[in-house]
Amino acid sequence: MADKRDLLIEIGTEELPPKALPQLATAFAEEIHNGLLKHNLAHGKHQWYATPRRLAVMISKLVLRQPDQQLVRRGPAVAAAYDAAGKPTKALEGFARSCNADIQALETETTDKGSWTMYRSTDPGQTAVELLPGIIQTALARLPIPRRMRWGAGDAEFVRPVHWSMVLLGREVVPCEILNTRAGNITRGHRFHRPKPLKITSPANYLDKLRSKAFVIADFQERRAIIKDKIEATAAAYGCRAHIDPDLLDEVTALVEWPIAITGSFDPEFLALPDEVLLATLQEHQKYFPMTDDQGRLTANFITIANIDSSAPEEVKKGNERVIRPRLNDAAFFWRRDSAKPLAEYCPGLRDVVYQKNLGTLADKSERLQKLSVFIASELGEPHAAVERAALLAKCDLLTDMVGEFPKLQGTMGRYYARASHEAEDIATAIGDQYLPRFAGDRLPAGRSGQILAIADKLDSLVGTFAIGLLPTGEKDPYGLRRAALGCLRIILEGKLDLDLETALLFAAETFDKKLNANAVVGKVFDFMMERLRGYFLEAATYTVDMFDAVLARRPVRPIDFHARLQAVKSFTGLPEAASLAAANKRIHNILRQAGNGDAEKFAPVIESALMTEAAERDLAGQLQNIAAAVKPLIAARNYTEALRRLSRLRDSVDSFFDNIMVMVEDEQLRLARLQLLAGIRHEFHQIADISRLQV
Repeated sequence: MADKRDLLIEIGTEELPPKALPQLATAFAEEIHNGLLKHNLAHGKHQWYATPRRLAVMISKLVLRQPDQQLVRRGPAVAAAYDAAGKPTKALEGFARSCNADIQALETETTDKGSWTMYRSTDPGQTAVELLPGIIQTALARLPIPRRMRWGAGDAEFVRPVHWSMVLLGREVVPCEILNTRAGNITRGHRFHRPKPLKITSPANYLDKLRSKAFVIADFQERRAIIKDKIEATAAAYGCRAHIDPDLLDEVTALVEWPIAITGSFDPEFLALPDEVLLATLQEHQKYFPMTDDQGRLTANFITIANIDSSAPEEVKKGNERVIRPRLNDAAFFWRRDSAKPLAEYCPGLRDVVYQKNLGTLADKSERLQKLSVFIASELGEPHAAVERAALLAKCDLLTDMVGEFPKLQGTMGRYYARASHEAEDIATAIGDQYLPRFAGDRLPAGRSGQILAIADKLDSLVGTFAIGLLPTGEKDPYGLRRAALGCLRIILEGKLDLDLETALLFAAETFDKKLNANAVVGKVFDFMMERLRGYFLEAATYTVDMFDAVLARRPVRPIDFHARLQAVKSFTGLPEAASLAAANKRIHNILRQAGNGDAEKFAPVIESALMTEAAERDLAGQLQNIAAAVKPLIAARNYTEALRRLSRLRDSVDSFFDNIMVMVEDEQLRLARLQLLAGIRHEFHQIADISRLQV
């Protein structure tokens, strides 16, 4: 059995960006893992560790050497390798030299195609020690770091300056240089509690030694769990619950190596501020965890996680309380000043703020939203007065001091200021909901006005951004267009809004300056949204790719109609007739396309019964006429499931037709009649979906 040892790699740095830390650490571990696999170095599990000052990877049971590789090279044919006297030819001598071998070391291989000279050799595998420096360097170069920095006089580049590195294979140091540091077996502990170097003798004792000797909990997930437990226990001691935002918990975990929970409080008068303002102040500015009472109401207490076990925790508490007061005073000032005038009075100022240089000002955006919101409301048969007013005021809060300080509160503060201005509640709610859903799984707008305004806002952004050519590329989507498209579709589908998406996009395009020629991108935006719809339906694994493509081929423009068709196709695939009819539709498509010189739509779906003489075709024609009549009202009512069930009764007649009838006969009239009959079958199914695409 090959000798195996654990591998530990650690990069010690200045404080790493907290929000990027888990991604950096995960990517580093994956790149090391992939590099080892690429070089055929087998190993066990790989694990990442991360603190504010280190990225580390642990690889278990790494083999110490690549397996030897058996190489076989084929040389000239035996007939060309030796002359008539049996002496080696120049061709054979040249082959031997290229192999760096004596002619006597060559072998002969005989196959059914002849006999050949050949040379076998063994390429010994390299050691892990030889390969690891290159693997580590490649992994570091591939990390997702938007901007790399240099430090000192060296030419190394990384997300932060590097102060030490450690590469241990078992108990041995792998000699190499990483980012201008000589790798060793020395790490460093907590910046304040244990700043001196600490020797690690083996990967196995890395975590325990950092914890017991250096005040460092290197395992990110363990540290996160410890912090969460400390916060919850501290809140419970106050008879409260902790308000723990998962993203903030991750960020705080990335900021500390030795977490200590500290409580604090502020003047209860600040509880008069909107909860969202308090939360933003405590969480975003100070990284504090608020507490709530048993009714879910915020209290005037908070918990902070310190990175030091202070001998005077009361002083740390006072320091945090001293810092939060001016922040809350600022928020209270913004609230009073923003509320001093009605929200509508901010409207004129929208003309002075550029929304996007090619798309006009915020006033232009608001005007487009009003027009589009009214149009969507009319399409849905909803009253439009409330949503038109909400669209007028939707962007006003962007001019307030509070949103200037906390951009994430846009919309939210608009709702509060609308209420303070005595606007109707559905108008205030719509303003607050216009950006929903903000992220995957987020809640949707509650009322119709909010749903319509949110759709209008997203469609305007999609059409406008596409019109000026700022499309998403690869994983980059700086304007959040994928999120906007999916959010719009979620509102339509989950809100059961019978909206013609294509018509709404066309209307949205008409609201832009004619110079943009926004109409030209409507098709692209629609297709973009259909791809988001694909992800929406396929993510839950309820539907398959071929089901989705069968419906997409008919390009339904109403998402809820698309969903109804998709449900019908799924039901159809469970019928015993599905496989036969899907195959028949494929055959029909191919026949029509070939007869139409590539155009399967060339033939009208009509039935010329008088020209049909064979029983099989007459039977099919009669069946088709009867079923088509029954299916017509079902399709009009979007009862696609029952429509496909009725159409499935054509199976026996279709099978009999293909068993007994030749379509491409010499008689032109009869041939045309049979092609039109097939076009009729295709037409009936195509009113719902292209079932020829189904894999059943």
